[in-house]
Amino acid sequence: MADLTKILLVDDNPKYLEDVLPFYGYEVICATGGRQALEILSSESAVDIVLLDVMMPDIDGWETLKAIRNNPVSRNVPVIMVTAVNDDKKMVSGLKIGADDYIVKPFILPNLLARIEAVLRRAKTSQVTAVSNNVTINQINSVNSLTSREKDVLLLVTQGESNKSIANKLVLSEVTVKSHLNSIFKKLNVTNRTQAVLVAMQMHLVEN
Repeated sequence: MADLTKILLVDDNPKYLEDVLPFYGYEVICATGGRQALEILSSESAVDIVLLDVMMPDIDGWETLKAIRNNPVSRNVPVIMVTAVNDDKKMVSGLKIGADDYIVKPFILPNLLARIEAVLRRAKTSQVTAVSNNVTINQINSVNSLTSREKDVLLLVTQGESNKSIANKLVLSEVTVKSHLNSIFKKLNVTNRTQAVLVAMQMHLVEN
């Protein structure tokens, strides 16, 4: 029997996910704070992914994420941030620190499960198909296919700007911005802003 995918759940109130995730084939390890999570990651080499709540009583999620990425043992473990605040600029800052994705509370379970599987797939793919600087040939071709205006929009997305702010800065309508975003997502083979920012970071279109 194959080993179960092991999730480190870092949350001061983990009961719901601790109870439900095993029904979907995951092994769950719980930490109720950042310090405990870092201790587990330092000693537990087989963690496949971390679900990291932003608001915690000791070390918050941002500082915990920084420590995860600064530790050679855990720096490559995928991390999904769980936050109650839908703030694009904070999300981009988290991506620059090293988050792999976000999910905003309250969320529906199928959405979380889909994001876990997507992040795990990307992590596995990057290990197998990555070329120099973790940039794939497909990503290079995808970014090169963006129009000049789409690159302008993507750059502002990586800065955490909202659609309204992008429209104002580029003197466009919000409908046009959404149209550009849809085209960007299609060309980069991503489904949301977070994934588009990750590709932009890998392509060094934005500084980490």
